[in-house]
This record gives sequence, structure tokens and C-alpha cells, in this order.
Amino acid sequence: MLRVAVVGSGPSGCYVAQSLVQQEGEAYVDVLDRLPCPYGLVRYGVAPDHEKIKSLQHSLRAVLEHDRVRFLGGVEVGPRGVPAARLRELYHAVVYCVGAATDRHLGIPGEDLPGSWSATEFVSWYSAHPDSAGRSAPPGRRGVPADRFVRDVRSAVVIGVGNVAVDVTRMLARGVAELSPTDMPQAALTALAASRVTDIHMVGRRGPSQARFTTKELRELGALPDTGVVVDPAELALDPGYTDPAGLSGTQRRNVEVLRGWAGAPAPGGARRIRLRFFLRPVALLADAGRVGAVRFERTAPDGRGGVTGTGRYEEIEAQLVLRSVGYRGVPLEGLPFDAASGTVPHRAGRVLRAGAVAPGEYVAGWIKRGPTGVIGSNRPCAKETVASLLADAPALVPGGGVSADPLPLLRAEGVEPVEWAGWRAIERAEAELGASLGRGVVKLPDWESLLAAARTGAPDRAV
Repeated sequence: MLRVAVVGSGPSGCYVAQSLVQQEGEAYVDVLDRLPCPYGLVRYGVAPDHEKIKSLQHSLRAVLEHDRVRFLGGVEVGPRGVPAARLRELYHAVVYCVGAATDRHLGIPGEDLPGSWSATEFVSWYSAHPDSAGRSAPPGRRGVPADRFVRDVRSAVVIGVGNVAVDVTRMLARGVAELSPTDMPQAALTALAASRVTDIHMVGRRGPSQARFTTKELRELGALPDTGVVVDPAELALDPGYTDPAGLSGTQRRNVEVLRGWAGAPAPGGARRIRLRFFLRPVALLADAGRVGAVRFERTAPDGRGGVTGTGRYEEIEAQLVLRSVGYRGVPLEGLPFDAASGTVPHRAGRVLRAGAVAPGEYVAGWIKRGPTGVIGSNRPCAKETVASLLADAPALVPGGGVSADPLPLLRAEGVEPVEWAGWRAIERAEAELGASLGRGVVKLPDWESLLAAARTGAPDRAV
């Protein structure tokens, strides 16, 4: 019998668990997560109006309902929970699939002004991540009002031109009619419905041919009701790839064609405008009455080597809300080595390396292994590589039968009370009941207290 702990229940963790039980008939897998809910960024990162992508939860559910896979939510691994060393004692192997838990900063003056947030924080708010409102909210963010992001905002600036930037731009422009059928928490829906945002500027420091968004996501901006997209043809023309797209990839060429269509269209109508800007690098956030009032940008120009250089010309864009979307980054894990330069755990084919040597029984998969790159499907081959390494090591990990005791009673004896699958199903029922009471579909519970209270209604009675 091979007992494996997988830390993280997002796509990467689920794919590791799936590959393990498919390839090894005697493998038993506990999937641990700090949150009481499974699915990771599929639940808390995919935009609520992207129902097709969110439906991936159905296939992840099938993995977690396998008879040799067990979901243990509400279990934190680290100094505030189960130490990594203790986890290693309880299981033959531990696979860390914890993703990239923080966002990159701009490193410019004014970045910490009120009204300046990361896109991650905004996504967590409208996705009902419990840290956004609950006990684990970042210092200084606790107790903020439900309309924290959009209160008194007329103009917003989104810094970045990837799919997350497109998502948050789209959410700012969506109306209540489009958002009400989603699982968005009621407080966020109410705040966005009452929003007075009229101008949303999505800004990149490089040109349109180098933007990271996909064409499908980009086109969605042009289909938003009562919203027009504005593109400056002069900015597009600064990009050599725009004027001569022959050397671009298929996605880049399609993006250029979409932008070309918007640039050549008459001035759009609508109550809201999305302005796509290029070749502008943020250099400072400017204060107005104690909060963000504008962003100062430097005009950039192609440097002939795929990058850009500053031109010494500046402009300011009014903004009462600034969302930075310039990438994710892994964070150090207690008890594991960490490469600060790449934001990953050093590894060889998924095997954790300590001082260049393989650490027996410790593995990584997903973004903490390879960095924040790829799409959801990229996690499958990544997980398979790690599982192949683990199974090749299995004879050494389970000498003479090795550990066979169920770790769960031992964890409980040490004060750990996980949310098991029945508790998660109780959360699902509570969210369906909340939605019905509001005249909507499923509506997410927005905080730790309500999630844990719902989970308790599904917990088995262990009284003696």
C-alpha cells in the first residue's frame, strides 16, 4: 500500500491524484487543501461568467470521489498547521501542488495608496475567496466595505494585457443582468451593479503583438452590452509586428486583426468605454485626497530586441481604481527549499532537490514546480512527469510494506479537524439554498465563518 499526500486541490493536485490511482492499484491519496472547498483556481480564479471553463469542476469532482482518493479541506501545511516534516512522517510521499500564491508588484511610488490593488485581490473578492473577507485577509484589508473596489470610481486603470487583465476589465464593465446568473457573491454583485465606472483603461508597456491575452478573451470585450472598445491606431502602428504580422504566431495575428477592426471603427457609443492602450509604462501612482487619483505613464518604444525602452515622454490617466495584473509568483513553503529568483521549488523531474540532492519522498507539480506558465491543461503532463518519478521511487519509499496506518486518526489526535467530502457537499447545498433565497442560481458563501458552519452540518457525528 502506497499512501501519498497531495497538498493542493486545484487542477494540478487533482491530476496528480488521478494519475496515481490510475497507474498504481495500491495507491491511496489524501488531497489536502488549506481551504474548506476544493478545485483551487477553477473555483476561485476563473471568472464567474466563464461557465464553460468552470465546468471543469465536474471532472475534478470525479477524481476526488474516487474510492482511493480522499479530500481533506481546511488543513494548512506549515507553521500554523501541520508541519511539512510531520506530513512526511505520516505518508510515504508528499506532492506539493500549491500554485503561485502571490502577485508581482510594480515597484513604483504610490503603489500602496488606497484604491491600488492587485488583480488577484479583485478576483478573490468577486469570486468569494474567504480570505478576501475573513480571518486570513491581509493586514490592513480587514473590515473594508463590501463595495471596497468600486466605491466612488469613475475611471479605472488595469495594468497588464494578459487574460487576467481582460477578465477584471470585463467584470468592471459587466451589468447586473449578465452577472446575476453567475455564482458571484451577493455583496460583489450588488456593488458592481451600483458601480459608476464609465472608463476602463487596460494598459500594456509593450505592443499589441506582444500582448498575452488570447483572441477569444479579447473578442469578448467587444460583445459587452452598452460598452464600446476604443483603440488608438497610432499606438498600434508603433509595433513592427502590427504593421507586418507575417512573422507572428496564429494567436498574435488574430489579436492584431481584432484590434485593427476596433481601431478602424467609428467612435463607439454606450455608457462605458474600454480603452486599450499600448507602449505605456507605469512610473508612479498619484494621490488625490489621500487615495489614487491618476497613474503617470512613460511612453515606450520598441528597442529592436523584443523589449521596449523609455522615451522620456509622459502622460497621466485619471483613475480612482488601479488593478495591477503583471503576473503571479510562488512563495516559500515552510520546510522546503525555494529558488527566490524563479519563485519555484528546485526539482528534478518533480523530485524536490535539497542542496542539489534528491529529497526522498518529496515532490512538486504545477506552478510551484514550473512557474506560473501555461493553461489548465498544461498541468496534466506536468503531473504525469511527477507521478512517474514518484512511482519509480516507490520501492524505496515503502520498504517492507512501510507505513500502512491511516494518517487521518493521527491528524485528528493532534487537533486537526479536516472538512471531508461530506462537509464540502454540505457547503454546496448551503450555496444552492442561498441562491434560491435570493432568486438566483448557486451563490457562493463569501467568508470562512459561513463556509465552516455549513461544512459542520455535513460532518459525521464522532461522539462516543
